[in-house]
Amino acid sequence: MIVGMHHNVQIIPIPAFKDNYIWLIHNGQQAVAVDPGDAYPVIQTLTELNLSLTGILITHHHQDHIAGVSALIKAYPDGDVYAPRLESFSFSHTPVDADQVVHLTDIGLNLSVMHLPGHTLGHVAYYTENKLGDQWLLCGDTLFGAGCGRLFEGTPEQMLHSLKRLAALAGNTEVYCSHEYTLRNIEFALSLEPSNPILQKRKLDTQALRDKGMASLPSSIELERATNPFLRCHIASIQVGSGLRSTDEVAVFTRIRELRNVY
Repeated sequence: MIVGMHHNVQIIPIPAFKDNYIWLIHNGQQAVAVDPGDAYPVIQTLTELNLSLTGILITHHHQDHIAGVSALIKAYPDGDVYAPRLESFSFSHTPVDADQVVHLTDIGLNLSVMHLPGHTLGHVAYYTENKLGDQWLLCGDTLFGAGCGRLFEGTPEQMLHSLKRLAALAGNTEVYCSHEYTLRNIEFALSLEPSNPILQKRKLDTQALRDKGMASLPSSIELERATNPFLRCHIASIQVGSGLRSTDEVAVFTRIRELRNVY
């Protein structure tokens, strides 16, 4: 299923493992894979669509995002690999860091790099906007549908700051994150904010997609601002739902992240 398009450039999800998505950006001839934790489904999709892999984008160093890279490099040796400068990798790659631009000339896209510490310290996202104003965010494990990533390396302050930067993007920005966690995240969000009508509708819409075997993604920044508790720590209903009744956003964020860890 085509879920995003920049003129003739498309993004399709390749399911991997239990709940990962490897996003494949292609123009009908060349393709770029985002966070390929498993090479097999990527090679299978490339073969079925008669595509050549010319690039790989990495957001962070966790194995479910990089374990397929070496096999893909072996199968497609001319591809360029881009990965965070502040993290270590065993494969050859071009390091990228904040405010750099990755030029994917084969598919006609330029992507700005955002450094988003929190889930890991070197985590990056890739952001692009085309001439029609369509905006894409490839955000790895920082922002999820109605949720955010666990804090394996960073602090709550770092993660909240990273999420605020994403929340400040244009509302129509399409959000391509790396896991199918949306329904569970919505259930947790409703435990904090049960009277949010947009969140209630999102649960119904997401359930309908999943019942059809379809991805719940991409989301949008506008939808996340309205339904994602981790972007709403400044909202009174989330502050009350956290149990803290505090206006300290870092404290509220820390508390609801702890609650989500055991939900």
